[in-house]
Amino acid sequence: MNEASATENPENKPPRAGGRIGRAVFLLITVGCFTYLYFRIAGAAAREGLSVAAYMAGVFANVSWGWWLLLMMAYSLFYFAIDTLVASQALNWFIGKIRYRDILPVRASAYIISIFNEQVGKGAMAWYLNRRHGVPGWEVGSVMLFIMFCEVFYLLIWATIGHTFGGGGLPEVFGLIPWIALGGGLFWLLWLGYFRGILLPGLKLRERRILSAFRQAGARHYLYFFLLRSPALLAAVVVYTVALNLFGVDASVTMLLPYLPVIFFAATVPTPMRAAAITFWVILFPENEGQMAAFGLVQHNFFILFNALIGLLFWRRAQRDLFG
Repeated sequence: MNEASATENPENKPPRAGGRIGRAVFLLITVGCFTYLYFRIAGAAAREGLSVAAYMAGVFANVSWGWWLLLMMAYSLFYFAIDTLVASQALNWFIGKIRYRDILPVRASAYIISIFNEQVGKGAMAWYLNRRHGVPGWEVGSVMLFIMFCEVFYLLIWATIGHTFGGGGLPEVFGLIPWIALGGGLFWLLWLGYFRGILLPGLKLRERRILSAFRQAGARHYLYFFLLRSPALLAAVVVYTVALNLFGVDASVTMLLPYLPVIFFAATVPTPMRAAAITFWVILFPENEGQMAAFGLVQHNFFILFNALIGLLFWRRAQRDLFG
């Protein structure tokens, strides 16, 4: 191996300082979240004169697990159907005709990788479509970026709607949501104007192939994305409301509508077990520390693990599509 190729080999490069700092930050967030959870649960257990183990055993014993399991399995399957529909429609908008049933195996298989990181799962979809359908990798990557971008704004819109109709009983910090939404809306208008060539026409960043979906996207595509994705969130509001009641916590649809988009956004942070999302439940329902810690832990992790199980059912078909 010559010197040039050795330099180009990423394995020979020393790890970047930025990567080490990022991992350290995520580790600190995780440790901080679980430390906070432990002390909240320990305090609740002490108030009832119990050990932490006995207190949490009582919490788990009082859940209607059979009904909860049926509810979550149905929701996971519904989410899978909507998620695949969104991905197939976005690909049809910006690349070409790709059938819904052709996306099913790769979307399902990507859930296995998504256990660790949702965005890496989308990268696996791009690789599959490149190998299976010959779609240029840059173009597929561009569509995946478009989906990720839209998901942030879709959650922000629903958080704003929820705050508008149920903001009275929310923690004070949720008062920032309308201001964040205002800033997000202004940013989206500038973003759309730039990629439509109205703003900064001389700046050629928009011409990069990885951004091709944004050049093609008009306002209607962002609206269609919101409408296609929204049934999954609305179903989640109902499902999580019922699930919370199964855990012995009084909750209503109007209460959860502003909460869930924020919690789902926190769940995108790639900390182990998405500790930030689990911690949010305890912060938002401070009178039910044990129930909410158990709920956050079980609810979120069952969802990603059951989705991975769906992926295993499609795994052989995905392999067959790729390798024959």
